[in-house]
Amino acid sequence: MTTEITDQTKLRLWLKIGGLASLVVGLGLGLLTLASAAGIWLGFWDFRRGFSLLGAANQYGQWLAWACVLITVAIFAASQVLKVSNAGKFISLAATGALVAWVAYLIPESFRPGEGVNYPPIHDISTNRINPPTFVAIAPLRADAPNTLVYGGSNNMTPEKLIGATEEAYPDLVTQRYSEAVSVIFQRALAAVDDLGWELVAQDASAGRIEATDTTFWFRFKDDVVITIEQQGSDTVVDARSVSRVGTGDVGANAIRLRKMFALLEN
Repeated sequence: MTTEITDQTKLRLWLKIGGLASLVVGLGLGLLTLASAAGIWLGFWDFRRGFSLLGAANQYGQWLAWACVLITVAIFAASQVLKVSNAGKFISLAATGALVAWVAYLIPESFRPGEGVNYPPIHDISTNRINPPTFVAIAPLRADAPNTLVYGGSNNMTPEKLIGATEEAYPDLVTQRYSEAVSVIFQRALAAVDDLGWELVAQDASAGRIEATDTTFWFRFKDDVVITIEQQGSDTVVDARSVSRVGTGDVGANAIRLRKMFALLEN
């Protein structure tokens, strides 16, 4: 009887160690992922350090997450086969660690492009490539931004290269025409800016220009948008441009942003 109690105690100790190990690994991975963005939000480091931390979490995350799952399964199996009493809390600890580890892995993984998707290394998307809309109110706000507002003027790019890359990757993003009056489309564009959660920087109905800034949730990147609306014959013509302040490539973010805006203009 004493030997049996001793064996049960040893088993419970090992199961407890396993559960705590899974929990610590999961929480550690979660904190690393969270810190990558939290440090940027709090001003402790810039996006480069954030990317580095997130990359580390992504590099080892899947293996650590699977390890936590295996620990959970092993604890559950051992508790059932060896009849370890009150082992539920150890299983819960391990399962919590596994869940947190998977979430921490999948967050950075979600930033990867889909399989077979290759985004060009560009960050300036305009529907009018020959005469891109210009920024007025936002220009001073980007004085210290690494990326210039000169179309095709950043990161060893040229206007010709940027036009070619944009047309190849985003052929649908072109000047849009509407039958409604300029005033109607202007108000609809303002509503789209609000619906999308962008910060409205300036609106000038007489000039047909709207400028706004979209701040990404995770890394707090600021991407700037300008929308121009004018009458051409019987049509209301809308052009838009979205430009990242930092980064060589945007992983399609600026194109996605403009598509969402134009989709709202259709409604």
